[in-house]
Amino acid sequence: MTRPTPKEIKPIAQIAGVPVDDEIATRISNAIGPAFEGFAAIAGTLPFDLEPAHYPIAQTQKVSK
Repeated sequence: MTRPTPKEIKPIAQIAGVPVDDEIATRISNAIGPAFEGFAAIAGTLPFDLEPAHYPIAQTQKVSK
């Protein structure tokens, strides 16, 4: 499990139907990178997968009260 780069995030997002530009791919990488780094010590021992493609959608959703 390694920190995804913007170059890796762009095709993942495209496949998921959420195309992102270079700036957003970089922001996604920076946002989820610490999670990958935090789990590096136990990589391969947990069924853990981060899927960054929907990050822009999640960031723009309004919460209903």
